[in-house]
Amino acid sequence: MFRPASVMLTALLAAGCAADMPVQASTPSATVPPSGPVRADMDPYTLQTLDRVLHQASTHRGVSPGHLIKLLSAEFLGTPYQANMLQGSATVPERLIIDFRGLDCFTYLDYVEAARHAHSQQDFVDRVVLTRYVDGVIGFTSRKHFFSDWVARSYPLADDITATLSPRAVSVDKTLNLKADGSNYLPGLPLVQRSITYIPAADVDSTVVRQLRTGDYVGRYSPAPGLDVSHVGIFVMTDRGPVLRNASSRPENGKVVDSPFMEYVARTQGIVVYRARP
Repeated sequence: MFRPASVMLTALLAAGCAADMPVQASTPSATVPPSGPVRADMDPYTLQTLDRVLHQASTHRGVSPGHLIKLLSAEFLGTPYQANMLQGSATVPERLIIDFRGLDCFTYLDYVEAARHAHSQQDFVDRVVLTRYVDGVIGFTSRKHFFSDWVARSYPLADDITATLSPRAVSVDKTLNLKADGSNYLPGLPLVQRSITYIPAADVDSTVVRQLRTGDYVGRYSPAPGLDVSHVGIFVMTDRGPVLRNASSRPENGKVVDSPFMEYVARTQGIVVYRARP
């Protein structure tokens, strides 16, 4: 999946996480490493919510990464789904956006992952930068547009455990950002050769689910050329059974919700699973 969306908007809407429409120009934007503390303008609601999230994080430092992800992600339940939250393209300078008033599926994971390590508001801002951008360089071309960037780039945020969960896992070589017609989803962004491993939906059985841990990051595998996944969320085991906690654009949701996990998987081609690092 990439953050600004593709022309496959209908497919992404069906998946539950539409993203931005593609940019049309092809000149890469400059990327400039921060020369000092990174600043982000945050509205009062975002600041208030961030304080609550940071308090949760500070009082649960001793728990496992997965349990902390569960606790922090719950703070965003009910938050409205909103596409186009990030600003930047091949021709528009990238701006650091931190806004909790609306989330898409990827920015939701950005904020949860950053918050679990953060000790202050400024620390959170810095960690969003490190989570969202390769080497912490704010720019359109250095943004981690694809879910697999979380495990394939320098300083990975998580480990790809997909292949360890099932002997039926399948690996597909893809050229990310390259559409079937030879054009790019995101003009100005280099093509990336990458092998994507997923478990077909029919093979996501009780044996696989038993190996999943609360806090695992789950992607909906995309069979489309040039894409890795079309939606992402968080696996959470609850008293009602396993759920995918996700920012969903589906008409019946339109917010951060807990979707019954197996029902969700049944609507997919398969899943990719990443496990957060300590």
